[in-house]
Amino acid sequence: MGKYIIKGGNKLNGEVFISGAKNSVLPILASTVLNSGICILKNVPMLLDTFVAIDILKDLGCEVSYSENLVVVNSKNINNTNVKEELVKKMRSSIIFLGSILSRCKEASISYPGGCNLGKRPIDFHLSAFEKLGIKIEDNEELIKASVENIKENIIELPFASVGATQNIILASIFVNGKVIIKNCAKEPEIIDMVKFLRKMGANIYGEGTHTITIKGVKRLNKVVEYTIMPDRIEAGTFLCMSAITNGNIKVNNIVPKHLNSLIEILNKIGCNIKIYKNSITIQNKNVLKPIDFLETNPYPYFPTDLQPQIMALLATIDGISIIKENIFEARNKHIPELNKLGCNIVEDNNVFIINGVNKLVGKNVVAKDLRGGASLIIAGLVAKGKTIVDGACYINRGYENIERKLNILGADIKYIKD
Repeated sequence: MGKYIIKGGNKLNGEVFISGAKNSVLPILASTVLNSGICILKNVPMLLDTFVAIDILKDLGCEVSYSENLVVVNSKNINNTNVKEELVKKMRSSIIFLGSILSRCKEASISYPGGCNLGKRPIDFHLSAFEKLGIKIEDNEELIKASVENIKENIIELPFASVGATQNIILASIFVNGKVIIKNCAKEPEIIDMVKFLRKMGANIYGEGTHTITIKGVKRLNKVVEYTIMPDRIEAGTFLCMSAITNGNIKVNNIVPKHLNSLIEILNKIGCNIKIYKNSITIQNKNVLKPIDFLETNPYPYFPTDLQPQIMALLATIDGISIIKENIFEARNKHIPELNKLGCNIVEDNNVFIINGVNKLVGKNVVAKDLRGGASLIIAGLVAKGKTIVDGACYINRGYENIERKLNILGADIKYIKD
């Protein structure tokens, strides 16, 4: 599992460079099976989840090589359409391979996905959409088997703007004879990034970033594709929260500032001094920070659930009462008891979190139960008096590349101990 050991009390100062987006690179890696050729991906974050996706590709028969932030996939000789259960259980987004393998091979099987346990995250949206595309689904609650002769034209309206379902429908529809229209689709930047990659591959897709995406089928794709993964907006937001809680002064580089508009709005409201540039943001605290009356998570462009634990850790150290409502994941609350061990005063009422700000945290042994919750514990540990030990580092390493190295460059005192 591993652990992080943090000695709190240091302000963060300096510059940090943000890695490629975890939530973008994983569906793009799944997409590489489509062209029966070579895909060269740059700015790839070398995360635990990235290596799981690489292992899935290898097990399917792809040749994969990688060096620092560069991955090359040759999918010419795929000889397997079954994604191993042991790999699927490690990563929730492995379900995206179902759409891409189906599109390429006309059949695929995958067990129910694992990853962070954030409560019920049903893939019913994926499967019901697949059935509307003419895909035959056999589901025994442990293994999903899918097969299709030809993807059918259809208009699919999602009951919720699911990122994963949007991605899976797009991947399954690349070779449709005609077109597939997705309504009420997700608009996240990571969707746009995947579509840009697929378009470079030769796919005919438009409407990304709006509520309606249209996929017009193509006969073949380009055999060689080169693409650079977008920056990780969640990692960038995490570092902004880290700077704010330590009363620091940092510059966050290699980002797309507009992707962080909802967070920047909140940071401005609580009193942070934010300056926005073309590819960077600076944050500096000159004022006493204020609580926020009410904040709720919703699909992009609203405040992301993936930054809820991090902003909570920050608000927990600001005098006054702040309220957060979690609308996406029913179990994105496992960090709360751990934050309270450090001295926070957070009460939950049916996914509404009441945060009574305190002026002091004290280091303790805590446990990361999921990726973003783990990040919130590091944030709190940066200001806790004494030593904070965060066990369950494997969760954090799923989404943050070299987080301890980046923090130490900024002036933090954090060590990663591998079990």
